[in-house]
Amino acid sequence: MNYYKLYIFIIFCSVQTWCATAQEMVAPLTQQTQYNAKPEKSTNAHKTTAALTLPFFEDFTKVSTWPDNQKWVDAQVYINNTMGVQPISRGVATFDGLNASGIPYEPNNVNALVYADSLTSKDFDLSANTPADSIYFSFFYQPQGFGFSPETQDSLMLYFKKKNQAWVKVWGKQGTPLDTFKQVLVPLTDTLYLHDTFQFRFVNKASVNTNDDVWNIDYIRIGAGRTVNDTLINDATLNIQPTYMLNDYTYMTYKQFLADPNKERASQHSAFIRNNYSNAINLSYSYRARVKSTGVGLFSAGTNNTNVPAYGTTTITFPTYTNTIPFINPRDNYIFENKYYIESLNPQDNKDNDTIVLDQEFYNFLAYDDWTAEKSYYLNLFPTLPGKTAIEFHLNEPDTITGVQIYFGRQVPMAYAKYFSVAIYRNIGLSGGSDQIAYQQDFLFPQYLRNDFYWTYKFDQPVALPAGTFYIGTIQPALANSDSLYIGLDANRQGANHLYYNVVGYWQPSTVTGALMIRPVIGPIIASGVNDVIVNKQTSFGISPNPAQDYVTVRFDDYKPAQYLLSDVHGKVLMEGKVLSGQKLDIRHLQPGIYLMRILSDDKRIAPQKIIKY
Repeated sequence: MNYYKLYIFIIFCSVQTWCATAQEMVAPLTQQTQYNAKPEKSTNAHKTTAALTLPFFEDFTKVSTWPDNQKWVDAQVYINNTMGVQPISRGVATFDGLNASGIPYEPNNVNALVYADSLTSKDFDLSANTPADSIYFSFFYQPQGFGFSPETQDSLMLYFKKKNQAWVKVWGKQGTPLDTFKQVLVPLTDTLYLHDTFQFRFVNKASVNTNDDVWNIDYIRIGAGRTVNDTLINDATLNIQPTYMLNDYTYMTYKQFLADPNKERASQHSAFIRNNYSNAINLSYSYRARVKSTGVGLFSAGTNNTNVPAYGTTTITFPTYTNTIPFINPRDNYIFENKYYIESLNPQDNKDNDTIVLDQEFYNFLAYDDWTAEKSYYLNLFPTLPGKTAIEFHLNEPDTITGVQIYFGRQVPMAYAKYFSVAIYRNIGLSGGSDQIAYQQDFLFPQYLRNDFYWTYKFDQPVALPAGTFYIGTIQPALANSDSLYIGLDANRQGANHLYYNVVGYWQPSTVTGALMIRPVIGPIIASGVNDVIVNKQTSFGISPNPAQDYVTVRFDDYKPAQYLLSDVHGKVLMEGKVLSGQKLDIRHLQPGIYLMRILSDDKRIAPQKIIKY
C-alpha cells in the first residue's frame, strides 16, 4: 500500500485559477516489498528443502503478509486481501516498485526503470516427466487493483529455469489500467524444463518514481494432463473482506461502544461468495461469532442457501448480534471473531478458501480505516497559507484524548525534515465560522516503520472532551519543504470519508474516496500493534555547545554511526550524513540563525534538537 512516489491524477485548471480539485492529491502507497531481484539471480535456500510435487496450487489463502515458505524461497511480494479488485479467491500476491523498507528501488533517479519485486518457487523435481504428460502452468493477474496502474513501460513477467540453470522469459504483459483478473496458461512440455531443480519466477519491471506499478497475482496451478483449453476452475470461494459489525467506525473503544451500542452497531454485516464455475450454483453457507480470547460464543447462524450466477459474486448477510460481554478494564482489548463459511459442491475443491474470518476489534482509539493503506493522500499547498486536515469523530460519553496515531506514506525525497502540528478542534469554521481549537501540539516530524504500522504521538497534556462531535487533524506550515506530507489512505473504506481540508483559508469537504489514516487515542496508551513515540523528550540526544559558532559535538545513546539531518526552520535540509556519538560537525558555513538537527535510527525514537548559530 505503497509508501510514496509522485504519480498523481491532477485535474488541471487555468493558470490564473486556484482549482479546488487540485488541492487534494492522491499518490501511490508503498507496500511491504523487498530487495531488487533480477530474473537471473536466485537464492540457494531451495536446495536445502524437499522438492515440490505436482499438482501444485497456490491462491495465497493460507498465509498473510508474506509468501508461504513451504512453497516460496523469497519474501518480496505482499500477500493481502485488500489490494485486489474482485479476486478469484481470498488473498492475492501484490507486486509494486518499492523495497522491503517501502522505499523505491532507485530512489535518486526519477527516470529509472528497474526489475523490482519477484516471487520465486522452491524446486520441483520434474525429471521423471516427459512432454507426453502435458504439464500446463496457469495463473490469474490483474494490473492496478486498488493501487495505481502500471504504465506501458512497466511489465509483469514469468520466467522458467532450464536444466543449465538459465532463466527464460516465457510470458510478459505491459502495463495497463485496471482490468478484471485474466487467466494465462503456459505449457511446461519442453524437455529443457523437465529436470530435478525446475523453478518458476514472477518479476515486475517498474518505473519506481513514477508510480507504484501494482500487479496482483492469484490462483496459480500446475498439473499434468492439461491442455491450453483447461481454463475451468470449478471452485466456489469466499473472496473479498467481510464488512464490519460497526455502523461507521471500523475500530473504537469498547467503553464508547457500550455507551450507545444501538447507534454504533450496524443493522447487518456481510460476506461475499465468488462462483468460479461456468454455471450457476446453489451453495449452503453459515456464520458464527465468538470472543477470540476466551472462545465464549456470541452468535451462531443456521445453515442457509443461495444461488450464485456463473462467474459472479453474491452477498450473504446476517443481522448483527447483541453482544453481552461487559466492560471491565480500560486497558483490555476486546476482539470478537466473526467466521463465515460455505459448503463446497465438489470434494476436489480447495477447502481453505471456503472460510473467511474478520475480527471486530475494540482498541483504545477511534478509526474509520481497516488498518491497510492502498494509497497516499496529501495537500497541494498554496505558497503563503498553511494546509490543514480535520477528520470528524464523535464520543458517546465524555472521555480523554491522550495522543494521535498517524500512518505516514513514504515519499521521494523522504519527509524526515517536514514538520507539522496536530490539532484537536471542538468545531471547525465551516460556512464562515471560526475554528475552536481544544489543543494543539507543534513541532512534530513524520516517523516511519518497515511494516504497516502507525506512529503514536503522545500528547504533553491529556485533552478532556465532552460527548459529541470533535475533529482531529494536521497543520502544515506555509513554508518551503513542509508541504506535501503523505498520509495513508484506505481506499477500501468507501463510505468512511469524514475528512475536511483547508488550503486557501477556508474548510471544504473532501472529495477523495477512502479513509484518511489518522486516529485519536482514547484514554490510556495500551499495546495495539503500533509504536509509541514521545516527541518532546530529549534524553538520548544532545548537542554542545549550543549556541555555537564554528563546531558542535553530537552525543546520543549508541555506539554505532547514525544518519543525521540538519535543516533550517523551513525544513530545507542543509547538511546530512553519518555521525558517531561524540563527533564534531563543522557549521562555520551556516549563516547565523536557528537550525534543527535530527538523528535517524531504526530502533530508537529520538526527538529533534534546536541549534542556535551565532
